[in-house]
Amino acid sequence: MKKRLAALTAMVSLSLFTMNGAAEAATHQVNRGETYWGIANKYGVSLIELKNANNKTSNLLYPGQKLTIPASAVSAADQDLLARLVHAEAKGEPYAGKVAVATVVLNRVASPDFPNSVRGVIYEKANGYYAFTPVKNGAINKPADAESKKAVKEALAFKGQGKGSLFFFNPKTAISKWVFSREVTVTIGNHRFAK
Repeated sequence: MKKRLAALTAMVSLSLFTMNGAAEAATHQVNRGETYWGIANKYGVSLIELKNANNKTSNLLYPGQKLTIPASAVSAADQDLLARLVHAEAKGEPYAGKVAVATVVLNRVASPDFPNSVRGVIYEKANGYYAFTPVKNGAINKPADAESKKAVKEALAFKGQGKGSLFFFNPKTAISKWVFSREVTVTIGNHRFAK
């Protein structure tokens, strides 16, 4: 009986601790001038998911309003991994290109044709080839810069609103004829994005 009571007490204590921690981390009080986009970007959550979590369809926000912040679908470790990929793949590219590279990875995670995790997508190897050159050459192991980390947060906020790009390539260096057959969604800097 004592063991059951101790186990129940531990479970209730853990639940209360988790609930209190989650409640504090899962709410945001709106300040003057804030937007849904800015809040989603700050927390690295999808704008669509933020509005859905708060049953909102309009963009109106009021100072003092409390918003529920949904949990990010991407862990801090995966955000760091994604930022390192963005840094390695899009170094020297415009900021929008960095956001687009991160968006390609997130789109692949959401697609049934690719692994269903950031880590799985980044480290995917098909037919003997890595999906991303920085994995093959080790550049993925170098730390990300601040801009790449910021681009990942923005890509997370942008999730579900793009044109569905699943690939990107530099037409000057790409050797695969197949990639040139894909429908181009946007060109940013030296990269073409396609689906």
